[in-house]
Amino acid sequence: MVWTGTWVSDRLGIELAGDDELRGLLGLALRRNPKRAHLLVSGVLGKHVPQLPSVVHGHGVTLGRRVRALLGPEEAARAVVLGYAETATALGHAVADGLETSPYLHSTRRPVASVPSAGGFEESHSHATSHLLLPEDPAFFDRGGEADRGPLVLVDDEFSTGNTVLNTLRDLHARHPRDHYVIVALVDMRAAGDAGRLAAFAEETGARVDVVAHARGTVRLPEDVLARGLRLVEEQDGRTADPLVPCAPAVAPVRLELGWPAGLPDGGRHGFTPDHRARLREALPAMAARIVDGLGGPEQAGRVLVLGFEELMYAPLVLARALEEAGLDVRFSTTTRSPVLAVDDPGYAIRTRLAFPAHDDPADGPGERYAYNVAGGGFDTVLAVVDSAADTPALHAPGGLLAQLATAAPRVALAVVPAHTPVPRTPDRQEPSVLPAPLRGPDFSSYEPDDVGWLLQDLSAVRLEAPVEEREEAVQRGGAHYAESLPVEYQPTEEYQELYRDALAGSAARIARAVGTVTELVLAERSPRPVLVSLARAGTPVGVLMRRWARHRHGTELPHYAVSIVRGRGIDANALRWLAAHHDPADVVFVDGWTGKGAITRELADALAGFPGFDPEIAVLADPGSCVRTYGTREDFLIPSACLNSTVSGLISRTVLRDDLVGPHDYHGAKFYRELSGSDVSRDFVAAVEARFDEVADAVDQQVKEAASADRAPTWEGWAAVERISEEQGIHDVNLVKPGVGETTRVLLRRVPWKILARRGAGADLAHIRLLAEQRGVPVEERDDLPYTCVGLIHPRYTRGATGADGKAVGSA
Repeated sequence: MVWTGTWVSDRLGIELAGDDELRGLLGLALRRNPKRAHLLVSGVLGKHVPQLPSVVHGHGVTLGRRVRALLGPEEAARAVVLGYAETATALGHAVADGLETSPYLHSTRRPVASVPSAGGFEESHSHATSHLLLPEDPAFFDRGGEADRGPLVLVDDEFSTGNTVLNTLRDLHARHPRDHYVIVALVDMRAAGDAGRLAAFAEETGARVDVVAHARGTVRLPEDVLARGLRLVEEQDGRTADPLVPCAPAVAPVRLELGWPAGLPDGGRHGFTPDHRARLREALPAMAARIVDGLGGPEQAGRVLVLGFEELMYAPLVLARALEEAGLDVRFSTTTRSPVLAVDDPGYAIRTRLAFPAHDDPADGPGERYAYNVAGGGFDTVLAVVDSAADTPALHAPGGLLAQLATAAPRVALAVVPAHTPVPRTPDRQEPSVLPAPLRGPDFSSYEPDDVGWLLQDLSAVRLEAPVEEREEAVQRGGAHYAESLPVEYQPTEEYQELYRDALAGSAARIARAVGTVTELVLAERSPRPVLVSLARAGTPVGVLMRRWARHRHGTELPHYAVSIVRGRGIDANALRWLAAHHDPADVVFVDGWTGKGAITRELADALAGFPGFDPEIAVLADPGSCVRTYGTREDFLIPSACLNSTVSGLISRTVLRDDLVGPHDYHGAKFYRELSGSDVSRDFVAAVEARFDEVADAVDQQVKEAASADRAPTWEGWAAVERISEEQGIHDVNLVKPGVGETTRVLLRRVPWKILARRGAGADLAHIRLLAEQRGVPVEERDDLPYTCVGLIHPRYTRGATGADGKAVGSA
């Protein structure tokens, strides 16, 4: 029998090395993805290759039993299981079945307004990277109590570089630290260096990390495999070797009623408990009998494919397993977002594909979806199983999934599982009517009282500062979150202050033009009387200037507040409640200084899912990352307010979120550095830019006119660049890559920098960067291929040994 990786291996030189089982578990295909050339295609996962449901479920259950034996009865009884969307949702659920007593959750790309995010992470090589964690039970990750959390079992189909797992571990360990993690995969394909990074995490955090897999090995890739793979895909497209099935007419499939138990979740998107598992097992035989009757019995049904839907894998899988036990000749697979080349060759893992439009109104917009190895599979009946959120007109339309399935099998049937809608749990919280009024200058901040109201609590009397090196080590070890302490405020030298003054003099008009443009776009497109809500603190000088522009140009006094948002923790919910009680949420416009890779843009969108009425789109002065559509400019230039810390931001520290200081009824905290008033330039900065408003008015009108007719849709080019830089620099963590002049400045002032990448010929915009880098002993590498003016890299393996005796940075170990 020909190995289903032969075609790719022969042409690209990709090799699998390791356990004897590898070739039985994996084939190879080519991705349509500029980030990674090859796809390891599992024959037992039930995603791309139709397989016996007993085989798919059995592999997961076996892994779960191995984990149970590893943990022992007591630890296993306290474990929770987390699977990855979309490919490992059923595998993770099957592992939880093997553990028997564990609740299960899988990540999702479908936000739900009633469920606040419990975390998120990025999958850097994926075509759709953002994962949300949306448990219905807020205490899901704290099973056993915060003081005695049980093991966390992370399940993915393959463990290749370990990047996704490490991103998850760091995010969850910062929120819910525990002593034991178990990583589970069908295949462990890490290279030696990747295995070392997971061991380093264990050493840093003091947690035990185990890995359980059916088989182990590595993928040997030629250095130029990505470029050659892309060329090979283009060649095959040119030969029409991967044809799309023509749009087929609309069809009326046989609709089967399952009798799905009321209130039973359709899977692990919001959590699946052992009680849910027992209810489902009890109901499966009756549901299988209804399906068999609806298909006219085993003989009329013939050879059946049960086709699941993207993340909805487990419910279709166990239905298929029940049909198999009832005597049907049945296979199982699911649709997918992944674009893969199809080649009709026995030595290639993806022989055919059906392409069709997304039919569940996805949050990231419309797109093409796929079903692989269905056409030509010899199926007499295809039973598509979707959830009710995906049972839309697009599913039934010409060219939709059902129509395309009709080209691949004589008979198409449809079963719809009710999409589980979690019941919101109302937390103990302060009523908006009695939340504190905003803090204002001069009691809190050096701004004019009307310039901004701070929805924060004053922590000025609390000692929160720690040396930068201590903070960096604590954050990277997972023992602390960056918002739990403050960096010691950088006190600029006279030379640096002179650079700031020169930068302000040279860029005030450019800033004024961007302020005017973004303000006019907000007034024209968002609300005629917007409520400006800046993200403290980088957004606050911009919010003040936008308010000044509206008053200067239109005589309009816009309310302006500053709120806290913390990466990985979300926005201040009490501040949102105060805003909703005093203003129409539809008028609220969130304001920030600039976009880097867009992490805060995504954080805000996730955080607002539980607060209907607020628009998550941020308005920014500069959008070099192409992350938003409301901006003053997309140039990556020096915004002088990024050069300094509190002394250009009203003498306010960055915000603080720590359990012993911020309770459920409190706003996030911040400090007012009154003692730095002699160095304060906050009002001077605003005045210098405001003085140029009349000068740039005509240019602003022209830019707004051009913007109104331009395509300003975000392309997320910056995020793609960050992922590329993260990989080529060997960092493997996008959180340690800070793109743009503003973010690079923050790296040099607040973090432990490793190196700076600078666009060759950037000139004056980087004068302060070069000075700070020289003062901290940080190398600056000139590059010709940067989409940003510069990129700051945080030391990727920081310990206090990463700085020398003189406090300057040294090379990464």
